[in-house]
Amino acid sequence: MGNSRAYPVFRTTDAAEAYRQAKRLCALLEHVNDRVWLFSEMRTPGEARRMALIVPGECFDYEDTRTDPVTGDFLFFESDVSALDDAELGTHLPLSFSEDVERGEDVEERFLAALGEGTAAIEWNGRWPDDPEIDSHGHWNHDGVQIVFHGDDAQYGKWAEDHTVFVHVTKYGDLERAQKLAAHIGSEVLGEAQLGW
Repeated sequence: MGNSRAYPVFRTTDAAEAYRQAKRLCALLEHVNDRVWLFSEMRTPGEARRMALIVPGECFDYEDTRTDPVTGDFLFFESDVSALDDAELGTHLPLSFSEDVERGEDVEERFLAALGEGTAAIEWNGRWPDDPEIDSHGHWNHDGVQIVFHGDDAQYGKWAEDHTVFVHVTKYGDLERAQKLAAHIGSEVLGEAQLGW
């Protein structure tokens, strides 16, 4: 199966503009899956509470690995965000979640409004249409659009001020398709292909 190749095609400090451009690219997909992948790192109690309104609190976990000081067993976040005061919640931060949810403007826009300063992402999997002009074929396992908020790495690497939109293509890469997709939103491919999903 292998991983897709992700090409960065748009970068901005405006999260709403990154989302708008990503949706323009999604409109070009021949098929979009019914579910969208959301990821968020929450650094403050306010961020955690906003995200808890979008996804169930049981989806949250510690962003950094934590172990029991006595047993060495891995610890998991098992509290209800809404039941903790800010001081208690602060002892558990940073938290994160990654969840596959039903796609729709409502959940995506609420997620966008809840974003904080941590790295976050929205991923739409689908299939690009075949493009005989450049001998490019869509691939069910690899194609799609991704926004990484506060990051420039498709694998959620180090924090950045910018938000980056990626197009995902076949595991062998497809620079010509990526260039055409970037041109559709008035941009260009902004760097080398990265390891995708």
